[in-house]
Amino acid sequence: MNIPNLLTLLRLILVPLIVILLIQGLFLKALVVFVIAGLSDALDGFLARFLRQQTVLGAYLDPIADKALLISSFLTLAILHIIPGWLAVIIISRDVIILLGIAILSILSIPLEIRPAFVSKVTTALQLITILLALAIKSIPGEFHQLPLLAVYWLTSLFTILSGLNYIARGVKLINHNVKK
Repeated sequence: MNIPNLLTLLRLILVPLIVILLIQGLFLKALVVFVIAGLSDALDGFLARFLRQQTVLGAYLDPIADKALLISSFLTLAILHIIPGWLAVIIISRDVIILLGIAILSILSIPLEIRPAFVSKVTTALQLITILLALAIKSIPGEFHQLPLLAVYWLTSLFTILSGLNYIARGVKLINHNVKK
């Protein structure tokens, strides 16, 4: 097990801790742990490339850790009425659709390379920013105007939908290409 994969495992271990802290209303602590998890994501990717330690395990484990972190955070924040439920539904639905698409391609024995498109990278960044802002607002005392946060919610939902449509289009293209053979 190399350092990048250990960092990914750390991120997976931090997911339940974040959920527990959120449920207990310890938003500042949850924010700190979420930032640590986010930094571990950036660091594991950098180290994997820099140290030339990219592995098949890491290629599968990293997106699983990302999804576990994001889905758990969005679901918990929505249940606590910190973010709108509709946003969590859009984000989780996209991920379920992607997983179903991967399952269908596997059942059809269609090889696929799991490589995120640019729109998906922007989507992930916006989802992380959304959680960070929501936690920061809950952590910092004072009144905040909700309009900027609402704009982030809509932007995040728009990119999440566009990313989902992009993955659907890529999946359909793969299926059509392999059916013609």
